[in-house]
This record gives sequence, structure tokens and C-alpha cells, in this order.
Amino acid sequence: MTVNQSKKKVSLGESLVQMQIITAEQLLDAQKTQQENGGKLSEILVSMGFIRDEELATFLSIMWNVPLIDLKTHIIQPEALALIPEDMARKHTLIPLHIVGDSLVVVMADPDDYIAIGDIFTRTNMKIQVAFANAVDIRRTIDIYYRSNEEIQEKVKEFIPASGEQETSADFATETPITESLDLLIEQAIRDRASDIHLEPQGSRLRVRYRIDGILQETNSLPIRAHTELTSRIKILAEMDVTRSKQPQDGQFSMKIGERNIDIRVATTDTIYGERITLRLLDKSLSLFTLPELGFLPETLKKYKKLLEYPFGMILVGGPTGSGKTTTLYTSINEIDRDKYNIMTIEDPVEYEFENISQSQLEPKLGITFASGLRAMLRQDPDVILVGEIRDKETAITAVQAALTGHLVFSSIHANDTVSMMSRLIDLGVEPALVSSTLIALVSQRMVRRICTNCRTTAVPTVVEQEIYMREIGQELPMVYKGTGCHLCANTGYRGRIGVFEMLVVSEEIQKKLINRAGIGELREQAIHEGIYSMKRDGLIKVREGITTFEEVMGSVFTLG
Repeated sequence: MTVNQSKKKVSLGESLVQMQIITAEQLLDAQKTQQENGGKLSEILVSMGFIRDEELATFLSIMWNVPLIDLKTHIIQPEALALIPEDMARKHTLIPLHIVGDSLVVVMADPDDYIAIGDIFTRTNMKIQVAFANAVDIRRTIDIYYRSNEEIQEKVKEFIPASGEQETSADFATETPITESLDLLIEQAIRDRASDIHLEPQGSRLRVRYRIDGILQETNSLPIRAHTELTSRIKILAEMDVTRSKQPQDGQFSMKIGERNIDIRVATTDTIYGERITLRLLDKSLSLFTLPELGFLPETLKKYKKLLEYPFGMILVGGPTGSGKTTTLYTSINEIDRDKYNIMTIEDPVEYEFENISQSQLEPKLGITFASGLRAMLRQDPDVILVGEIRDKETAITAVQAALTGHLVFSSIHANDTVSMMSRLIDLGVEPALVSSTLIALVSQRMVRRICTNCRTTAVPTVVEQEIYMREIGQELPMVYKGTGCHLCANTGYRGRIGVFEMLVVSEEIQKKLINRAGIGELREQAIHEGIYSMKRDGLIKVREGITTFEEVMGSVFTLG
């Protein structure tokens, strides 16, 4: 076994102090934290802000005399990956990079871990060459490269019963190939940042698709005989009726994937090939976005933050299903002082839990609807109210009355744009005068995919793109950006999503037009006259800044006409 590194002569902390990268006092503080809570000194120094991750990585590379590897720019060799099992890679925080002759190059978070190096040598019987990368990059690369597809296929073969055999409910409740297969499907979906899993029975196979960044992608194709067992397992977990297959059912259950708590909402419906199941994945461990992270441009953000300080009135967020309305509502109320104000919500369902906010969930079987829940809430002396969605006349009128009587009300509504949202309220039966006196702002939004920053490159805009940009923005577009595809974005060129917004603050002129029952066209003309930032304009600015592409904006926003 050979390792291209030299033994450290002094500790990491002492070396950092000697190089004047941190102070002696900072080292003592970090060591005290380490004694109290455990953990690695290097990670503690970074978390306490005494040193940047990149700075520490460069220092450690020099200190250990090993090459520093940027895993975002390297492709892991499949033959190398096959030599080290996932559990070993996670245990020691390492990833095999490639094979060079009779040597295996391994990227480690701790190149001084001789126990790990010994384990690799024993397993592979190869010379080991060590490189270095920080632990966060290694864990992310493990998530990307160690995929569960082949393991799922093997597990499925184990649990598909021979003809005539039948599993019992007890089999589903224990750690069997059935449960392991489902766990692997969900675990891989979480690694891939999927929001939903679709299990779709076809004529001869069970198609498995994940929705990633808003796009459905087929990830697995299982034998059709796996469908019954997986369906039964999911129904038992979600406390659904296993014997009912024709009627749609809803349920939910929770799982822990590593350190992440995942809530899973289950919905079934019958098809000609059997029950189709959709699993919605809600990661409770993810922190909420901030308003800038959602995609509000600086000018819009400044106006929106001022609106959150209003003592009463209604702020509506609109858009189709999957456009990020709930995230915007959550982020908005998260900006409000929870110690100073009584904040209450009625939701369907409660997707994320907040400290110091009273959250309620719809229970239609018990008579708890948006309208009845809101009426009950008004007797609890709230300052700020979030109503998950305005769907009917009763909810709309109750929400408007709450806004009229001194409450700041947030809610969502299905409509194409901000002007249509006002019209939608009136269509639901709210008097135009009440809409005029309660609405303070409307936000309409869509979601577009972000260009992967790891493989982003520039390109010359086409003639059509230049014409569209000139027409909407009034100037030439110097260049556009696109992702060429890499392992970080699964060769899609996109990674993550961001909002495209249109915000309309209800002015006195718009209030007058509402009272006079002006049509959508007249209201839109007034909004344009007042300088509204349309979603088209917002999206094209994000194109210019290299955040997203013309294709994304054209597909999600320009379809509005």
C-alpha cells in the first residue's frame, strides 16, 4: 500500500495559528466547542466563521501534501466506483475517483485517516493514491454517483412471489425485500431532489418516474408483478384500505432518510392496468427560502417587504398548481415578527411547521373547511392570518371580512396573472367595492429552472430571441447563457428552480376602476400605465443575468399571451 502524503508534525489548529489564518483565541473557542459538543475541529472552525471552506481546503491540501480535487469538474470512473461500496464511502467520507495502472485514486475528506486507507487496501488489494476534497463536496458526489437502480432491480427479483404465493400483511411490516425496495426508491428520489414519485402500471411493466425541478423523468422500469406488493406496502404505511382498489384514496406516512425527516403524502387512483400511486415528498429538514432566494428582483422585493408591514388588508398570491404559491406564502409570514404578532394559518395540508405560529389543517370529514376554520380562527385574536387557498364564495367572503376588520390576510388563488386575480375574486361572489377596499397587493408567479452554474456557458442570442427581448425590454440583449450538461445536473443543463414574478400594488386609481366594475382590459391598461413589472419582463431580466434560459421563460410565461 502506498500513500502520497507526509505525516503532519503539528496539529491543524496550531498550524492555522502559526500561519496567522486564525488567532489563538479563535482556536481556543473552537476547541472548547469541540469538547462540549464533539465533532471535527476543521468543521467547527468553518461553522463558527473563523475560516472559509475554500481557504481551509487549500490549506489542508498543502499541509497534507496531497492534490486538492474539485469534484464538480471531475467524472467518477464507473470501474473505480464499483470497487468501493456505498456504506464504506459514507462511513469514511471518501469517493473513488479513477484507476491508474495498479493504483486506485481515492478522494478523502481526511487523507490522514490510515484506518480508512487500510480498509480500502484490504478490499481492493490495490495501491492507494490519496487526494483531498472537503466533506460537503464528497457527500454530494456520493449522492450523485451511488444510485439505487440496480439494487432496486435485485430486491424486486427477491420479493416477486412465485405463481400462487401470497404475502401477508406481516411480511410488509418487517424488513423484507419489499420494504427495502420502497425505501431505496424514496431514498434515491430524495438524493435526486425529487418532489414527487409516480408509480404507473403499464401493460407489461411498472414505470417509475421522479419529478425533478418540475420535470418528470423516468428512473426505473420494474416488472409489472412488483406493482401489487409495492402498492400494498405503501397502503399499509399510509393507513389506507388495502382491499379498496377502485376508489381513489389519500394517506400519509413519514420516513427518516439519514438525518432528514421526510413526510410523504400518498394519493391513489384506478387505471385500466391497476392503481396508479403518486407520492409527494416533503423534506422537513430543509430550511425555508428567503424572499431574495425565491427570485424577487431588488425593486419588487423592496416594495413587497413594505407591504408585509401593513396592519391589515389582503395579499394574494396566484398561479397554477406547482407554481410555488405555498412557498411564497410561507416565506412571507416567516418575515413577520412572531413574538410581536399572533400569526395563525389554516392549510390543506400543513406542508412545513413553524415555531411560534399556530397552524391548523383542513378536516372536511369533521366539518373543518377553509371558511369554518377561518371563522374559528377569528375568535383567537389573530393579527396575521394565512388561508391556504380561496376556492369558493364562502371562503372568499370570510377572508375579505377578516381583512376589513383589522387583520393582515395572506392567501392564494388560481388565476393567470395579477389582474385576473381581482376578476377571479369578483367571479367568486365578492362585491367589487369590497375587493377594492381590502386588496393591498397581488403577486402572480411561475417557476422556471435555473441554469446549472457548474456547466453554464455563453451563447449568441438568436434573431427571434433578440426581437422578443427588444420588444419587451427596449434594448439589445448582449448574450444568453445555457448549461452544457454535467454530472451535477444529470446532463440536463439545469439544477434547481427560481420564481418569475409579477406584483401589482393596488393603487387609488385601480380601486376606483374596481368600484366602477372596470373590465380586465381596462384594469390591465392601468397596471401597465403605473409601471407594473410583468412576468415576461421579470423572466427576461433573469435570462439576461444568466439565471435561466429563453426556453424556460418562453414555455412558462409567454404562453400567457
